[in-house]
Amino acid sequence: MTETLLLIPMIVVGIVLLLVGGDVLVRGATAMARKIGVPPLVVGLTIVAFGTSAPEMVVSVAAAIQGAPGLAYGNIVGSNIANILLVLGVAALFAPLVTRAPGVRTNTVIAAVLTAVFIALGLNGEFGLREGWVLIGAIILYVMWLAWSATRPRAAGDPLLSEMTDVDNMDGLPRTALKITAFLIAGLLLLPLGAHFVVSNGSELARQLGVSEAVIGLTLLAVGTSLPELATSIVAALRKQAAMAFGNIIGSNIFNIAAVGGLTAVSAHLAGASVTVDAIFLRFDFWVMAAAMLACAVFVFTRRPIGRVAGIVLSGGYAAYLAALVYIHLG
Repeated sequence: MTETLLLIPMIVVGIVLLLVGGDVLVRGATAMARKIGVPPLVVGLTIVAFGTSAPEMVVSVAAAIQGAPGLAYGNIVGSNIANILLVLGVAALFAPLVTRAPGVRTNTVIAAVLTAVFIALGLNGEFGLREGWVLIGAIILYVMWLAWSATRPRAAGDPLLSEMTDVDNMDGLPRTALKITAFLIAGLLLLPLGAHFVVSNGSELARQLGVSEAVIGLTLLAVGTSLPELATSIVAALRKQAAMAFGNIIGSNIFNIAAVGGLTAVSAHLAGASVTVDAIFLRFDFWVMAAAMLACAVFVFTRRPIGRVAGIVLSGGYAAYLAALVYIHLG
């Protein structure tokens, strides 16, 4: 039992390394791109957009390659569930979240469609090369659409575009070439190190608890990698930038499904690993993710803000989801 309890802090250490590594890598790469004159729009739609998904991407790819697909896709599905039910729910307790900003409705439709596509691709029990390329193709088309949208007059009010492309106001960027190099090296070292801690200890924890690796991915890992979104959304709500908080979650879910899901499947296939879909996803978690996305879409299309009462309901829904997981696997 003592050995089992020691695994949890090791996983937490891994998550911290992932989050710190992803952050310094984004800041270092952004500073380098600015130094060589890359336009802010290009930086935002590539380095910032993909870099903020680096923790989920690295750990999911590593898990799939090392034969732990439950951790890989548990991380993706669990993060998307936590983003809507937990992050939006908690953020709404601090201030109502606006859902009427320009671009929010379209991005919500895209997130909902990608959620449906992701579930449909997984129903055959495996994420193979074909499924991976479908998702990668989707994220490429999405980024191209974002680039086109950024040239339109209404782009300034789109919270998702504003968050990604406001590179000039990003805090904490290294200034000198030496510091930029240090940031890049630190990020490239910390990300795989964190992934190693998470995957090895997460797999062992699942074995000792007698549950599938998917459960660890859906809970501990998903919540851990969603902490940046939670912090960002709470700060945005407190600063009365509620549209930014909502846009942050929608964008995160899109990149989790298409970029992280697609790259994980393709990388695993190229490494000769099989990415099977744990039965728990087909019975339960896919449908919780779909229901959470549907609830989010209802607020957007009725143009109602997510207030404190809704925040309590969403947060309670996440607690109920965790309780259901415990009941299913340990009850």
